[in-house]
Amino acid sequence: MNHSALTTRNLGLAIFALLSFGDIATLALTDGESPPYAVAALAALLGAASLALVVQGYRDPARSLRLLIGLRVLAAVTALPAFFVDAPGGAQAAAGAIVVLTAAAVLLTARASQPAVA
Repeated sequence: MNHSALTTRNLGLAIFALLSFGDIATLALTDGESPPYAVAALAALLGAASLALVVQGYRDPARSLRLLIGLRVLAAVTALPAFFVDAPGGAQAAAGAIVVLTAAAVLLTARASQPAVA
């Protein structure tokens, strides 16, 4: 793996780590309505599992990247209801940021793990 691909993958993993910390913090920051406690608990669980996979991704990316990407996409999907229910504007902005950052991190990590074509 060349230096550019390594840097790209590490940037994607760093974004995943920040999203994971945000998910974990959701449980402590919720008021029970936006997001509901069940959604915040699910987000915290996905965040904790994702964070463990981020650490493993730095050590051995071949084993953990697919599962990490799957968990982060699932976490982004849990943010989508904010656009369809009567959620505060801040919650909608946060959901939008989660979706965009997740997409960016997926592209960065997936692209870096592809073998070069001659």
